Amino acid sequence: MVRPAKTKQSATRRVPVSRLPWKLTSTSRQYTTRLGRVIGRVLRGGETIALYGPLGAGKTALVRGIAQGLGAPPTAVTSPTFVVIHEYQGRLPLAHVDLYRIGSLRELESTGLTEYFSGQTVTAIEWADRGLASLPQDRIEITLSHRAAQTRMIQLSVTGPKSHEVLTLVHEQYSLTDRVRRTATGPSTQ
Repeated sequence: MVRPAKTKQSATRRVPVSRLPWKLTSTSRQYTTRLGRVIGRVLRGGETIALYGPLGAGKTALVRGIAQGLGAPPTAVTSPTFVVIHEYQGRLPLAHVDLYRIGSLRELESTGLTEYFSGQTVTAIEWADRGLASLPQDRIEITLSHRAAQTRMIQLSVTGPKSHEVLTLVHEQYSLTDRVRRTATGPSTQ
């Protein structure tokens, strides 16, 4: 189950700046993927999503959900560790980037990564810290960390106005689907 950290619900449409970063707990890969689907459904095109976290933290599972939310086939998404960039087609194009093996600025430039930052392509970048200087100023940042064998802490933050608008929509949609799920299955055990 993925659930928001215990806070009062916002009465406004925007996630208040004081509530960012937004922290969630995921108790399974399926719930991490579900969060990704919500993110994918609200993306408008041209967003950059910087992903941080150790090996096995769930970065690819989250991108798989984003791809599903964009309408790409879920089985198509695999980690692009050895090829650096995978592209998927949905209602918006998705570039799934893995910078794990990038060792220098020259290698990063040779990937053509910055070409994805213009136009409608959504760019999800695993190991984004290895190319931070090349990333757009306005981006969604998601950090995943291990809490237990299947439990992950997911922290979502933003660096600009466009990413703030998107995260606001994610927060609204996620909260709505979580309430619907709790209603269908009974009260959440937090």
